[in-house]
Amino acid sequence: MALPSGLAHETILIMDYKIALGVIAVTIGFIAYIPYFRDIFNGKTKPHVFSWFVWSVSAGIAFSAQIVKGAGPGAWVTGFTAIVCASIAIAAFFRGEKNITKIDWISFISALFGVVFWQLTSNPFTAVILVTIADILAFIPTIRKAYKKPLEETASTYSLNALKYAVSLMALQSLNSTTFLYPAYLVLANGLFVIMLFVRRKTTATA
Repeated sequence: MALPSGLAHETILIMDYKIALGVIAVTIGFIAYIPYFRDIFNGKTKPHVFSWFVWSVSAGIAFSAQIVKGAGPGAWVTGFTAIVCASIAIAAFFRGEKNITKIDWISFISALFGVVFWQLTSNPFTAVILVTIADILAFIPTIRKAYKKPLEETASTYSLNALKYAVSLMALQSLNSTTFLYPAYLVLANGLFVIMLFVRRKTTATA
């Protein structure tokens, strides 16, 4: 049965609005990583290889789960981020920090377990919970390194990452726990990381 013309028009406007926000989120993400790649190849930023590798896996799983649960344009930035994180992980292998600890292995295994569990149970929300936990664990080596060497991370990238995920939340076509959890966590995580960077830069400069 066809929708009434007024309702159909309103639906189209909402979709256009969501698509525009999805494009904006991806554009912010693209801009965010330009200085990060520049700083990597200039030797200023030294990303932790395990953090970025696990983030690429977790973002890929979260993207798939969001698509399954109808996230629509709100998921685009997550898929884009998965590709970029994988690229940074490759760059980090050659030009980044490679001090790998037990907690790094735990985060990696957790991310893989998220893939396996999803395949076994067909439960995307559980997979998102697992990869969010893995993502948090994967942040630990980067936080540890940045705490000691706060100048070896590009603060603007993390600031824009918080912004892109905030925009992506508004672009979600279907708002539910599966589509919302991962980007909401990343808004908070990136924001807190930037605060930590600036505090550490200030304290180390005055030490």
